[in-house]
Amino acid sequence: MNHHPVVTTAQGAVRGLRHNDTAAFLGVPYAAPPRGAGRFAPPEPHAPWDGIRDATAPGPTAPQSERRLGNVDMSPYFGTGWSRGADYLTVNVWTPARNDDGGLPVMVFVHGGGFVAGSTRSALYDGSAFARDGVVLVSLNYRLGIAGFLDLPGAPANRGLLDVVAALRWVRENIAAFGGDPRNVTLFGQSAGATIIGGVLADPGAAGLVRRAIVQSGSGLGAFSPEQAARVTAAAADALGVAPHADAFAELSDDRLVEAAARLTGIDLRTATHHDPLIGLSPFSLVLDTQPAASAAAGLGADVDLLVGTNAEEGNLYLVPVDRYAGSTLDDVSAVAATAHPDPTRLIETYRTARPEASSGELRSAVLGDALFGAGSRALADAHATRSASTTTTHRYEFAWRSHALDGELGATHVMELPFVFDLAHLPGLRGPRALLGPDAPPADLADRMHAAWIRFAATGDPGWAPYDLTRRTTMRIGAEWTQVDDPRGEELRAWD
Repeated sequence: MNHHPVVTTAQGAVRGLRHNDTAAFLGVPYAAPPRGAGRFAPPEPHAPWDGIRDATAPGPTAPQSERRLGNVDMSPYFGTGWSRGADYLTVNVWTPARNDDGGLPVMVFVHGGGFVAGSTRSALYDGSAFARDGVVLVSLNYRLGIAGFLDLPGAPANRGLLDVVAALRWVRENIAAFGGDPRNVTLFGQSAGATIIGGVLADPGAAGLVRRAIVQSGSGLGAFSPEQAARVTAAAADALGVAPHADAFAELSDDRLVEAAARLTGIDLRTATHHDPLIGLSPFSLVLDTQPAASAAAGLGADVDLLVGTNAEEGNLYLVPVDRYAGSTLDDVSAVAATAHPDPTRLIETYRTARPEASSGELRSAVLGDALFGAGSRALADAHATRSASTTTTHRYEFAWRSHALDGELGATHVMELPFVFDLAHLPGLRGPRALLGPDAPPADLADRMHAAWIRFAATGDPGWAPYDLTRRTTMRIGAEWTQVDDPRGEELRAWD
């Protein structure tokens, strides 16, 4: 493969860039640009092009507002923000430069960002290490915020999820040209991206597109009900001064939609039958009549191998960088519990019994993290383990390595596993007192081992530890040491049932 390799897709040829033993093809369209009313329509096929399309530089991103998180540097995670351009429904593809035989495992990554931010341009999502190790890595952009997830009459629901499914169809049609096996596709994602994966597994229209899935800090209980989504729609329409219908929203610019999305805070989504699964952190999520965990319990996705996990201190990311951790009180713990659980008193008693020496900050973080990710991840793993076919497996992990950023308090927080999955813990932007990994070097072999486990799962369905079942709930605790444990924090997580 030469310095500027060319691959022919169904829509036309693309020219990538070779670096050492890998090749990258950036900003390759998988769907038509979502312009005007098309922003609120299902994704359409991209028009063919003549000649060779340049794919040597990152493309545009979905419209989004700048996103910060207190005094921790999140730029490796959120990337450069909004890079303007309509043709942003694209994928990046990394593949080994020499791959004469083809048939390589394919891994397709869905980024996080609260359904309102993120893109393939983020430094943490460089797929070179996967390509180096014999995987074809695909990352994708999808519609965000109002365009992607606002539930609007006159428009299909969950348009961002429809984009992910369209990208998977593009992979099935085109990935063999990049050396990948379209029959061995692992869909993996983190945070909002992981929650979207639960929606993909529950979507009959996506059947057959995915062989395996990895859900990193997502939730099988993270979807809004239609009643909850309607409250967000009403608030968005009121903020923009238009009718709550796709035709009216289609007349508005991307700038106005992004600005309005950033102001949709403080909406009370609690109903008689549902709490807010995102406890106010985002006004957008999937909108479903049935939670993905319940769909899995009914058998959807049973033919897909599943690896699901969380980080040991997920909630720290939402408290420590904004100086809300150390000063937490029991009233703060009670407030989080009341927002997230129908019996907050019993919930708090459970956590205090399990953690008798814990500070209010630790309790607040633990309840917050389980409300967002822990309870929904357990529910998804339980449901899949119950209904998965004899030829498929369920595996579980807990990432427990602690960052000493922000005076040692950031810990094994949300997003902390990503540099190790992508084998990018060496990136300069990740090290420092206010950087994700903190001032100290992580264990030398942690990235090698975790990256290899993800690849092994993608290739075989076995990450290297015992499967998860409802008898033992075996989980791999990943840190400086790797320890296989049964039902970690089971008492706390059962309190959410």
